[in-house]
Amino acid sequence: MVRKLPPVDVVLVGFGWTGAILAQELTEDGLDVLAIERGGWRDTPSHFPTTVAQDELRWYWRKEMFQSAARDTLTFRNNGSQTALPMRRWGSFLPGEGVGGGGVHWNGQTWRFLPSDFLAASHNIGRYGPMPEGLTVQDYGVTYGELEPHYDRFEKLCGIGGKAGNLNGEIHEGGNPFEGPRSAEYPSPPMHMTFAQHRFEAAAKELGLKPFPGPSANMSQPYVNPLGCQLAPCTYCGFCEKYGCGNYSKASPQTTILPVLMSKPNFSLKVHNEVLRIKLDSTGSRATGVIHVDQNGEEYEQPADLVILCAYQLSNTRLMMLSGIGEIYNPATGEGLVGKNYCYQVMSGADVFFDDKYTNEFVGAGALGMCVDDYNGDNFDHSGLDFIGGGYISCWTTHNRPIERQRTPEGTPTWGSAWKKAVAENYLKSTNVGAHGASMAHAGNHLDLDPTYTDVYGRPLMRMTFDFTPNDRAMSAFLTERVREIAERMGGREIKLSPREGPYDSMPYQTTHNTGGTIMGTNPSNSVVNRYLQSWDVSNLFVMGAGVFPQNAGYNPTGTVAALAYWAADAIRAQYFKSPGALVQA
Repeated sequence: MVRKLPPVDVVLVGFGWTGAILAQELTEDGLDVLAIERGGWRDTPSHFPTTVAQDELRWYWRKEMFQSAARDTLTFRNNGSQTALPMRRWGSFLPGEGVGGGGVHWNGQTWRFLPSDFLAASHNIGRYGPMPEGLTVQDYGVTYGELEPHYDRFEKLCGIGGKAGNLNGEIHEGGNPFEGPRSAEYPSPPMHMTFAQHRFEAAAKELGLKPFPGPSANMSQPYVNPLGCQLAPCTYCGFCEKYGCGNYSKASPQTTILPVLMSKPNFSLKVHNEVLRIKLDSTGSRATGVIHVDQNGEEYEQPADLVILCAYQLSNTRLMMLSGIGEIYNPATGEGLVGKNYCYQVMSGADVFFDDKYTNEFVGAGALGMCVDDYNGDNFDHSGLDFIGGGYISCWTTHNRPIERQRTPEGTPTWGSAWKKAVAENYLKSTNVGAHGASMAHAGNHLDLDPTYTDVYGRPLMRMTFDFTPNDRAMSAFLTERVREIAERMGGREIKLSPREGPYDSMPYQTTHNTGGTIMGTNPSNSVVNRYLQSWDVSNLFVMGAGVFPQNAGYNPTGTVAALAYWAADAIRAQYFKSPGALVQA
């Protein structure tokens, strides 16, 4: 029997970055806000103090930081002719779970998308003509200019370190000259660069490129954010991505918002409770709340005036499907929108090996790096090329953990004494140059519900159908050659190139930047949510996260996810609660 609870003004499903931002913003207006998180509570001193934060075996290899695949996973296939099978162990991406979500174990690389990324369809068609066959790229329905104040706010919340390249339209030396105009400099200076970044910078300049320090949520100096939360300078321990920070040196919900939010009387949090579905009224056009279940299997109905999905992109999309909101996308007919435009990203790179130079890459941070943006988005002329989009190229000194990372030169055996010798000789004398490529939406890549497999509650698993497209492969091949050009000029003994080849493989880790499925757009015929992330079908339902991206740009998504969350929060506060209903008339 489902127990009905007292109503609240707002219920948030999931409690990572977007949940914390929405809760902080909406409680400022006196609203009663409840967040429901299926994982447990996490804070720095209890869960990742400096004595255990770098436990590689526990956090990464035994997956204690991530969603339990034994209780809920997804099935995967490369195309519709295959039978999708469950992912029993996370590999190519790592869904977070628990308070803070993926905001606990991210690297801290905090980018803004290019202005043209938000106009990916109209901009590219206007410059190059019709889209390549099969691509379903579309505009966001919101512009960079509209999001700029919200990017700035998130950067100040986190104390992002960097160097502006475009301040109010004026290009500044040392920053990214391709970025959209900023209203303010970064709140913190860039991180201290190491040997590898200096070599990358020199090589890039030799090629006529414009290197700049990567934007970092790892603190380059002490910082107090506008909420009064204090972050400490980074110690360059190198355990950022896939780990919590025990030193208060990486911006996360725990270090930037929760110390303020958790003391508010009009905010409450339930952990170890999983939302099973969104409850709708008899018309199906209004959400009355959510149904959730606790660890003991007891089910509850939580009434609310407003429901906001703040979970991971895959979970938000699946919850829309399980709740019967919108039509699930069918690639055979092109009908339906929920699950459409699932995108990933395309990574490639080159290891660089030195004979007499120590890179010492165990000294690092998640966002310690030098980058070039000359080949991202439409920063270069694509005329005559058979693809659109691009990516940034970088030299990050991160993830050099001893179990995970052993770079060896070309031709080294994968086991035995020769492998051990190569690891010992090269561990302290190597680095990597990587390309972080975009993924343009394609009609064949999508999400839906699996017809066979279910989770512990008997609900169908999410089914993912994905492979790299001809556009992805052509773009990645182009970027990989640019990587080679830089890597070969860094003064090393040799390089080892890692191009993107073969079909997408769900097992080796690549990136957790999954997007699409609940895409935003200009009208109900091309999108699940409108420009304010409000459901076209259920006006008191909003959907946060990278699921709203119509395609995936060549950047890490967190900065844009957060900017969109602030943008939506402003619309809810200034418009929705003053006049509940659709914020955009179809």
